[in-house]
Amino acid sequence: MKQPEAANLSEDLTCAICCDLFRDPVMLGCMHHFCRQCITTYWKSLRGPAACPQCRKAFTTKQFQTNYLVAGLVEKIRASSSYGSVRNLQDGLESQNSQKEELLVMIRNGEEQMNTLKKVGADLRKRVCGDFQALHHLLQVEEAAMLDQLKRDQTEMEQTLARHIEALHTAVRELEETLASLQLAASTVGNTAPLPELSSRPRVPTIKGLSIEGLKSKYIVPLQYTLWRKMFRNLKPGPLPLTFDEDTVHPSLQLSRDRTQVVETEALLPYKLNPKRFVQCVNVLGAQGFHTGRHYWELVVGTKTKWDIGVALETVNRQARVKLCPNNGYWTLRLRNNTEYSAGTQPWTPLRVTTRPQRIGVFLDCEERRVSFYNADDMSLLCSFSNGPVGKVFPFVSTCLSEPGQRAQPIQLLHFPSMAVRKS
Repeated sequence: MKQPEAANLSEDLTCAICCDLFRDPVMLGCMHHFCRQCITTYWKSLRGPAACPQCRKAFTTKQFQTNYLVAGLVEKIRASSSYGSVRNLQDGLESQNSQKEELLVMIRNGEEQMNTLKKVGADLRKRVCGDFQALHHLLQVEEAAMLDQLKRDQTEMEQTLARHIEALHTAVRELEETLASLQLAASTVGNTAPLPELSSRPRVPTIKGLSIEGLKSKYIVPLQYTLWRKMFRNLKPGPLPLTFDEDTVHPSLQLSRDRTQVVETEALLPYKLNPKRFVQCVNVLGAQGFHTGRHYWELVVGTKTKWDIGVALETVNRQARVKLCPNNGYWTLRLRNNTEYSAGTQPWTPLRVTTRPQRIGVFLDCEERRVSFYNADDMSLLCSFSNGPVGKVFPFVSTCLSEPGQRAQPIQLLHFPSMAVRKS
């Protein structure tokens, strides 16, 4: 059979329901043909009487006849190479169209990501510029104030020194007048006129409170350090001097008197029953909780070989041993085996940390639901959670159990001067 003839015949032997060559063809009373399975399924979907999908003729009963002649023709078409070529071509076209659609979807997704990236980039630039403008404004204000004070100090000292110099000139003039009188008296020896009275020493004015070295000492200072202190007090958010909550601490942990350090003990300590207390894991929460705003604090971990640090929801289960992950109310950074850092997901997400941090900075943004961890020694980002907590959270620390024979080391909530926070 020639290819055009096979193609035309295959169109006549195609089911109008599945759009493919007949499989087990049957004929209805209206002489239209369909696949047995296709027409059976179609009739099952009808609520009314059986009807032909093509001419809509209704039938009193769901009956059809097998058409063996058509079935034979279909088999010949399927066996012909021309049909296979046509079918392969159709399959190829369908595959290419499918790939094209996938690429178009990828393009649309890429364009959406591009638009999102541009928007996020613009927002970030605005935020960075705002932060730097605040710093620039602070530096400009401090510079203007310091220069103005320097000018006033210098002017005051210049006026004092000018008055002193004028007083000295006056003393010189008085001496000159006295010398002139003496010279005149000496030139007229024997004159009966009385000699002018001589003072033992002319009055020389003194300067009180004038010290150029004092001025230099006042302004030749570690200026950058001085400004850093002032900038530090204006940080928003500034590092918070948090404390640990003694009602939550596990009995195997001991707090320092000021509740800024926690360390593992060899034996259980006496404790009061409290539903807030962790009893299964060596955990402790901070005494200050947050549900709005932006907050930052630092912890000294030193050379401890393992720990868990982060935030926990107020509603976490204190009485059971649970995995530290966001689904259970924990957003944490973890250290194991001295060098293995991970983000607190399930499973844990390994992190590549090139420089071992001695201090960890924790940044909590309640509005943007973000929890970030930094190497506080150089403020390099270690990891960040964008699906942060909803609700009140508290700083969280787990010292983890020390290895046998290993000396327990404390974890400390770092305090900076001139900062204060209230317990909430």
